[in-house]
Amino acid sequence: MTTTVAPSAKDADVEARVDVASLTHQLLGRWGDLRLFARAIVGDPRFQKIEGMSVEEHRERVLNQLKLLVTEAKVLRAFPERLGGADDAGGSLAGFEELVAGDPSMQIKSGVQWGLFASAILHLGTPEQHDRLLPGAMTLDVPGAFAMTEIGHGSDVASVATTATYDEETQEFVIHTPFKAAWKEYLGNAGKHGVAAVVFAQLITKGVNHGVHAFYTPIREKNPDGTAGAFLPGIGGEDDGVKGGLNGIDNGRLHFTNVRVPRENLLARYGSVAPDGTYSSPIESSGRRFFTMLGSLVQGRVSLDGAAVNAQKIGLAIAVRYGNERRQFPGANGEETVLLDYGRHQRRLIPLIARTYAAHFAHDRLLDLFHAVFSGEMDTPESREDLETMAAALKASSTWTALSTLQECREACGGAGFIAENRLTGLRADLDIYVTFEGDNTVLMQLVGKRLLTDYANEFKNIDAGGMARLVVERAADTVLYGTPVARALQTITDQGQRRRAVGHLRGEEAQRSLLADRVETMVEHVAGRLRPASKLPAAEAAALFNQNQHELIEMAKAHAELVQWEAFTKALLDVEDEGTRRVLTWVRDLYGLTVIESNLAWYLMNGRLTGQRARTVSSYIDRLVLRLRPHAQDLVDAFGYGPEHLRASIATGAEKERQDEARAYYRALRAAGDEPVKEKHLTKKR
Repeated sequence: MTTTVAPSAKDADVEARVDVASLTHQLLGRWGDLRLFARAIVGDPRFQKIEGMSVEEHRERVLNQLKLLVTEAKVLRAFPERLGGADDAGGSLAGFEELVAGDPSMQIKSGVQWGLFASAILHLGTPEQHDRLLPGAMTLDVPGAFAMTEIGHGSDVASVATTATYDEETQEFVIHTPFKAAWKEYLGNAGKHGVAAVVFAQLITKGVNHGVHAFYTPIREKNPDGTAGAFLPGIGGEDDGVKGGLNGIDNGRLHFTNVRVPRENLLARYGSVAPDGTYSSPIESSGRRFFTMLGSLVQGRVSLDGAAVNAQKIGLAIAVRYGNERRQFPGANGEETVLLDYGRHQRRLIPLIARTYAAHFAHDRLLDLFHAVFSGEMDTPESREDLETMAAALKASSTWTALSTLQECREACGGAGFIAENRLTGLRADLDIYVTFEGDNTVLMQLVGKRLLTDYANEFKNIDAGGMARLVVERAADTVLYGTPVARALQTITDQGQRRRAVGHLRGEEAQRSLLADRVETMVEHVAGRLRPASKLPAAEAAALFNQNQHELIEMAKAHAELVQWEAFTKALLDVEDEGTRRVLTWVRDLYGLTVIESNLAWYLMNGRLTGQRARTVSSYIDRLVLRLRPHAQDLVDAFGYGPEHLRASIATGAEKERQDEARAYYRALRAAGDEPVKEKHLTKKR
C-alpha cells in the first residue's frame, strides 16, 4: 500500500499556487518528448478534423492522414527494430493517445491499422510471419481490418461461429461464416479501404475444435493505383454507413463462404497445425491459451483509456476558459458576473478537473505496467493478468467519465457549446463508441469483478481451520459493530458540537483511503458470500445465482477502479517538487476522494461507515474545497499543456474576453459621460 507524507505545519504556511510549467512537465510523464512530438503533429492543420465534411470526404481525409503519419510521425515505434520500429511499446502508445486532439477518427483508424491489425500479426504471429506480413501492414501498403467481433456474439469472443477447417489434401484452411449472425461486424477498414484482415475463427482439424485462432486473410483486390478494389471470391460485405460519430472510419461487415487461405497464414505463436493436420501449442490448456491470445492485444484498451482522459482535458480546458471569460447577470458592483464565479458553475466543473487528474495519474501507472509487460521487463502470467484487469477497470471508468465530462462541459458553455466549431459536441459524439468497443464497459467491469473474487478466494487457500475460525469471528464482529448503533454512536460522540472534527476526519489521507478501500473490501466479501453456494449448485441454478448478483459485482468493480485512481493520485503527489503546487494538488486529490464518497453516501450510511453528521460534512467540505480551488482552475487546465492549435474552439481563444471587455468599456463610457439612460424602475422608486 502506498503512503504519502502528511502535510506538515510548514506545508500549511506555503502559498497555494500552481507552477504551471512544472506541473505540465510532470503530466507529460515518462514519454514526454514523444507526447510533445505527437502534439506538434496534431497542431498541424493537415491532421485536424474539419467539421461538416461528408462521410466520403472525411474517410479519404483520414486515410491520407494515416499515409502522412507513416512518413512524418513515429507511429511504428512499437514494432521490431529490424523492421523499422523501436521496440518501444509504452512510448508508442503515449504518442498514439495524443492523436485524439487532431481527430478521434484519425486516432481510431490508426489504432485499427497499427494497434489491432498489425499488432495481431506482431503478437500472435511467428518471426517468419513478421518478416512476411508486417512490412505491408506497418507502411500502410496493406490497409487491414481486425475481424473479431460478430453480429451475434459481440463481446463473447470465445463463442464466435466463424470456422476455419483444415484441409489436409491442399494444406489450406477453409474459412466460413455459416449464418448471418456469424458475419464479422463493426470492423474499421472493412467498409472500403481494407485489402486484408486478421480473421478470428474456430480452428478445426481432424474433427477437433481447438478454439479461437487468428488467420491472415486477403479480402480485396488491390488496384494499380494502390486503392482497394473488389472483394476476392467467396468474400462479401457491406458498409456500415453513417454512424453517431467517428465517420472518418469506414466501418463495415464481412462474410466468408468457404474461403481458402494457406496453412502458413494461421498466426501460429500460440497454436500451429502441421501439414498432416496435427495441432500443437506451447500452452496446453485451451482456456489459458485463449486468454493469453486475447491478453496480448490489451493495448487497445490501454490506449482508449489514455485517449479518453485526453479528451476530458480538452473539454475542460475549453469550458473553464469560457467560464472565466463569459459574463452573465449583474453582480453587487453592477457589472455582470463571470460564470465560474457562480457556485453551481464551480461545482459542475472543478470536481471534474479533480476526476480527470485522478484518471491521468492512474493511466500513467497503467502505461508503465503495459510497457513493463510488453518490453519483457516484467512479462509473467501474473503481471499480464494484472495488466488485463487494470486495463479493463480504467478503460471502462475513463470512457464513461469522458462522456459525462464532455456533456457537462457542453452544457456549461450554453449555446456556444452546441456550435460545432467549439468541438464539444463533436468530441462527445466521437467518444461515445469508446464505451462499447475494445470491450463493452459493463462486460469489462464484470471481468474486473471476477478477478477481485478470485483474489479474495485465494486468500483462504492456505488458512488452516483455526485461522479460518478466527477470521470468521473477526468478520462477524465487524458486521455486528457496523450493523448496530455502536460505531455510529462513537462517531457522533467524537463529533458532538465539533463540526470541525468531522471535517478534519474526512479530509485526512488515511481516512479517505480507509473509506474507499473498506467499501471495496466489504463489497467483495458480500458478493463472494452470496455466490459461495454456486459451486455446489446445478449449472442452471448457479447461473441464475450469478445473474442475481451481477449488478453488485459490477458496482464492486467500479468502486475498485475509483480506489485505483485515488491511490495513483496519492502516489503522484510524492513526485511534486514545488510545495505550492503540491498543496493545490493535495486539495484536488481530496476533492476527488470526497466526491467519490459523496456519490456513494447511501452505501456508507446503510453500512454504518458514516454517521448522518459526518455524511453531511462531506458535501459541505466539498463546497469549501471547490471554492478554495476556484482561483487555481485555469492554471490546473492550462497545465494539461494543450495550446489553441489543439483546442481549436473559438470560445477558448480569448475572443469572448474581448467581447466582454468591449461591452464593459462601452457601459463605463456611457456612465462617465452621463449619457446612460435611467432605468424605469429607478424612476418609480423616486416617485
